[in-house]
Amino acid sequence: MFDVGFSELLVIAVVALLVLGPERLPKAARFAGLWVRRARAQWNSVKSEFERDLANDELKRTLRETQDSLRDAQSSLREAGSTLRRDFEDASDELMRGPAPPPAAPLERQPAALPVANPDGAAAEPAPAAPVAPAAPAAAPAAGAAVSTPDPFEPDPEHSMHEPMPEPPLPSDEEDDHDEAQGEADAPQR
Repeated sequence: MFDVGFSELLVIAVVALLVLGPERLPKAARFAGLWVRRARAQWNSVKSEFERDLANDELKRTLRETQDSLRDAQSSLREAGSTLRRDFEDASDELMRGPAPPPAAPLERQPAALPVANPDGAAAEPAPAAPVAPAAPAAAPAAGAAVSTPDPFEPDPEHSMHEPMPEPPLPSDEEDDHDEAQGEADAPQR
């Protein structure tokens, strides 16, 4: 801040000694030291208060940013929850209604016949095409027979990714006898 070296301080001390004299110089030095201390303390308090205000402003800004991000996350979670709830309700409604019947096959039509000429020379209207019935469905169940529909939640054994686990073997009597003999051998002798 100030470029005061040792030589300048020495000049100031000599002038103060000549002006104040040796009797008042220690009091003047104590008084000057007191004022310098007070000025430094005041400067430090202003500086610390300024830094505290800056830190408070920074905390407020980060708090606002965090609140905004939490609001965004909350709204996206609510939106995802409502979408999931709608999907679940749709799926449960669909399950309550049962499986949808297969769509009916449309009637197939044969191409229209070409017009046949009348002996009069006038053009006759083409004959209408007869509708053709769709192919008969494969073996229909007998009347009163129960129709089983595949359960959508049951795993299909043909498409299973894992083989069923084999049952663990049951312990035999020989193993039990061996374990008891081993336990007796390990028992402490008295």
